[in-house]
Amino acid sequence: MTWWQEFISFFSFAEPNVEIVFWGSLLLSAVSGLVGSFTFLRKQSLIGDVIAHSVLPGICLAFLIGKEKDPAYLLIGATIAGWLSTVAVDFISSRSKIKSDTAIALVLSVFFGLGVLILTNIQHSGMANQSGLDQFIFGRASAMNPADVQVFAVVDILITLVVLLFFRAFKLLSFDPQFAQSIGFPLDLLRVILSVITVATVAMGVQAVGVVLMSALLITPAAAARFWTDRIRVMMILAVVISAASGVIGAAISYTSSGMPTGPWIVIVLSAMALLSSLVGKNKGLLQARLLRWSNDRKIAIENTLKSFFYLTDGFEDDPGPISSKTLREKSRMHRADLRRGIFFSRLKGFLKKENGGWVLSEEGEKISKETVRKHRLWELYISKFMHLKPDHVHDDAEGIEHIITPEIEAELEELLEFPETDPHDKAIPKV
Repeated sequence: MTWWQEFISFFSFAEPNVEIVFWGSLLLSAVSGLVGSFTFLRKQSLIGDVIAHSVLPGICLAFLIGKEKDPAYLLIGATIAGWLSTVAVDFISSRSKIKSDTAIALVLSVFFGLGVLILTNIQHSGMANQSGLDQFIFGRASAMNPADVQVFAVVDILITLVVLLFFRAFKLLSFDPQFAQSIGFPLDLLRVILSVITVATVAMGVQAVGVVLMSALLITPAAAARFWTDRIRVMMILAVVISAASGVIGAAISYTSSGMPTGPWIVIVLSAMALLSSLVGKNKGLLQARLLRWSNDRKIAIENTLKSFFYLTDGFEDDPGPISSKTLREKSRMHRADLRRGIFFSRLKGFLKKENGGWVLSEEGEKISKETVRKHRLWELYISKFMHLKPDHVHDDAEGIEHIITPEIEAELEELLEFPETDPHDKAIPKV
């Protein structure tokens, strides 16, 4: 059977354990994307790392108390230990001169070290059912059983209900806690609730990806979704979809070859999706940013080129006729490369026409050239009048701002300047 056939067969659930891994990975990943969105928005990405490393002693102590690897007991122990770690970070950073990043490093190392110490003692205790506890360090989704999945499903439902119930409050807490407090929201209680569901999410996730990689499962989906939208509702939905898809695909890839760990593959797939989002995401993606910059450069080149035509023909009572490329190069203040690009795109858009070996403006091109000069001279007058700069110091500032003045700003400028007819150099401001 080929790799691709094995990958497809994973979704047929031919083996009972495959279905358990599928639903377990899906549930763990989806809720991580949901809760991790608030952690990401509150700029507390490292808190997920602290909690993930701090749940280990809780898991070990729960095992010692319950004498068995019951998923409910282990989840409760992990949640308590994770919550205590967040309390410790807040206490240290608020009651001492130690900064939060240092407090995070201290708590993380102490809790994780304590967990490894207890785990080592358990492994040397001779307890028959202690086998498998060490898998929580690096995760092993294939070790999940139906009882685990049932517990995860119940906790997922509870966490989702809490997020839906407190969504508006959590949103305000993430973006504007001062305003939330001013309208009566109990910030301390909201922080506790959000902390508890975050800890519970991390405590579940360590079963699949382990304490080492859990912070990636918590933060990366929200970071990837942020490249696609500014709306928090859409971002959270995308984070859940990205995280859930990564969980399922990572588990499927792990299934195709024996010995390939599920947790690291989930994180690798998730990281690949985040990288792809950073490249092609329509909101601040690198490609989108590059296209926007290219579009702005093209717009500036076109407007500067058409503005050059205005300066060369201004003052002529009659039509001066076509302007040669040589005249443009000699008289325009533009760099030659920018001028060539401006002419190319102006002709492509129909703003320039070739006539008798020279260039003439179309009706639309003439309108744009006048509009550009109008914005330039209005802004020159504004900074000369209100910023008290001399007329010979205003040109360069106006050169940059003229391309981003919107019609609304232009109307406000005109009204503020009392509908002027000339600029600081006594040159006429064109009417469009």
